[in-house]
Amino acid sequence: MIRIPQCMSTQHPDNVNLPFFAESPDLGGEDEVQEAYYAYSHLGCSEQMWDCEGKEVDNFVVRKLLTRYDTFFREKKLGRDIFLTMRVPNPEVETAEAKILLETLESIPRSFDTACLFYGDECPPIFEVILPMTASHVAIDNIYRYYTDIVVGKQERRLGEGNMTIADWIGRFRPDRINVIPLFEEMDHMLDAHNVVRRYLEDKDIADQRVFLARSDPAMNYGLVSAVLLNKIALRHLWEVSEETETRIYPIIGVGSAPFRGGLSPLTVDRVIAEYPSVHTFTVQSAFKYDYPLEEARNAVRRLEERNPEKPRPVDEEAALDLIERYTLAYERRLGPLASLINRVARYVPERRKRKLHIGLFGYARSTGGITLPRAIKFTAALYSIGLPPEVLGLDALDDADLAFIRKTYVNFDEDLRAASRFLNAETGFVPPELAARVADLVDVEPDEEHTRVTTAIARALRANETGTLTSLVLQAAHRRKFLG
Repeated sequence: MIRIPQCMSTQHPDNVNLPFFAESPDLGGEDEVQEAYYAYSHLGCSEQMWDCEGKEVDNFVVRKLLTRYDTFFREKKLGRDIFLTMRVPNPEVETAEAKILLETLESIPRSFDTACLFYGDECPPIFEVILPMTASHVAIDNIYRYYTDIVVGKQERRLGEGNMTIADWIGRFRPDRINVIPLFEEMDHMLDAHNVVRRYLEDKDIADQRVFLARSDPAMNYGLVSAVLLNKIALRHLWEVSEETETRIYPIIGVGSAPFRGGLSPLTVDRVIAEYPSVHTFTVQSAFKYDYPLEEARNAVRRLEERNPEKPRPVDEEAALDLIERYTLAYERRLGPLASLINRVARYVPERRKRKLHIGLFGYARSTGGITLPRAIKFTAALYSIGLPPEVLGLDALDDADLAFIRKTYVNFDEDLRAASRFLNAETGFVPPELAARVADLVDVEPDEEHTRVTTAIARALRANETGTLTSLVLQAAHRRKFLG
């Protein structure tokens, strides 16, 4: 049985510092090939997510890795010891990029042939893909069937009037099948994830199924508390499906370094493991990798890779759903008046990755309560940059009973709130006084003086429309936090 990785390096651009190998401020292309090698060889991550949506796609990544770093990959076998997992576009949502999905699936047998020549055996280097924004079992099944029936199935077709098949002509297509990992991101789909997975598994002989739960986008869409509770409900149900079906389900959770986006940094590994004990695989995003000393990051990865997942924490689903509904409305009320300011500040947040086709006509826009917003990292960075950590939005709607329930269910609530509140600056003029007062009631924390100074300067520059220094100031504040957004 192939070992399921417990630490997945991703390409999420939440880093302040650039890696030493970066050839430009925005990573892409050849930098990302080297980044995959760095994650394996220096950090000790056993898996790298290769993002095929929203950017130029390199379908020859396996060949580049094996030829450039052949000594390493002869010792660590791709597909057995370390893993490369493709995140593909969802053709139901990202229509302009839909055919990239087909190109990616068609590249898997070619990567197999490359690895077969390199290793001299038949171990597939890529055998899993991640489907973002999964909404139904059909969406997962379409990819599974397209690969088995079309990509692999066409090898039996005969050419012209002769007896030669495509397989006779150019060789067999392998692996015979792939695993499709659904990624659930929206509230309704997260709450229904267990039913979708159960239905997908019904007609297949699958012993091991990975399921990916988002953490950043639910926070942006519904607020911090809702995001945590949604994940806990989904994890509980997935555990139950695993027991019912006797299929081993391995949850993945997508966490960034900001408390709002999951709070996983090299300094918080044990806290996040305690919050989500049943999660098998945690993502390690760019801030985790590049905004801390190498030894700290490497030790944290080792801790993630060596732990033993346990049962999920209990959650009162009825009470949680009631709180989510009320809290989300309060979060949206706070967010509405800030939307134009968030979008304005987000323009000055560095990209850090070469991305294309993500918004408007050529992709999908992120929206909350009918408001169009930037993607989660820029959203988070924008709010921190004006002295208003997004973690605090909606807190003024919670009464003592709500807080007691949250503290019982969301075990790191106070720690996450304290970590975020160090960067609250009520003097920028962008923080509602009643919200600042509520935070002060909940936690007692000394503000970060340097961050306060910089966010005050950002507020002054925004009001004076002096935008020339904004990107520099945004980065200065991010250096204090050790994450961009």
